[in-house]
Amino acid sequence: MEKFETLSGIAAPLDMINVDTDMIIPKQFLKTIKRSGLGQNLFDEMRFTPEGEEIAEFVLNQDAYRSAEILVAGDNFGCGSSREHAPWALLDFGIRCIIAPSFADIFYNNCFKNGILPIVLPQEDVDRLMDDAKRGANAVIAIDLPNQKITGPDGSEISFEVDAFRKQCLLEGLDDIGLTLKKAPSIDSYEAGLQDQPWR
Repeated sequence: MEKFETLSGIAAPLDMINVDTDMIIPKQFLKTIKRSGLGQNLFDEMRFTPEGEEIAEFVLNQDAYRSAEILVAGDNFGCGSSREHAPWALLDFGIRCIIAPSFADIFYNNCFKNGILPIVLPQEDVDRLMDDAKRGANAVIAIDLPNQKITGPDGSEISFEVDAFRKQCLLEGLDDIGLTLKKAPSIDSYEAGLQDQPWR
C-alpha cells in the first residue's frame, strides 16, 4: 500500500448526501478481484450515458477536475453495501482523500485499509471546503496527515482528528497484510519454538 503523508491536489466538489457504494462503483463491475482498472467505471451511471457518452455536467467529467485527488462530499458518504471495490475504484481513479461530515462505517474502515484518507469534519468546515473546491482549477487543497491539518486555496487551515493507529498505518503504508508481515520475526520465533513440542 502506498504511504500517505502529505497531499496537495485538486479537490472536486461532490455536493450530494447519501452517496452509496453502488453509485461509486455499480454492481456490474464487481466481477473482478483486481484492484486496478476500476477507476474508469467510478460513478459510472453519473459519469456516462447508457451509450457510454460522457455526461458533461458531472463534476469529474469537467476539465478542471479530471485529475482530482481529493473529493469533498456530503453527509453519509459510502453508505449501502460493504463492497471493497468502492475504495478500489476511487483510488484507481486517483482519489487519495475524501472529506465529508460523515461516512458509513464499513466504507470508512475500507478506505484506511486501501491507502485513502477519509476525513470527518463539521458541516460548516465541509461547506467552506466545498466552496473552495468549486473554484475549478484553483481548487488546490493541501492535506498534512502528520500534523492533521488541511490548508485551503487562501491559506486558511482546518484541523482534523484521526485515530492514531490508523494514522500510523497510512504513514507507513501498512494494510492488514503489511501489519502481519511486520510481525514476521515474532511469528517465525513462535513457530520455531513449536518444533520442540511433544505433539509435533
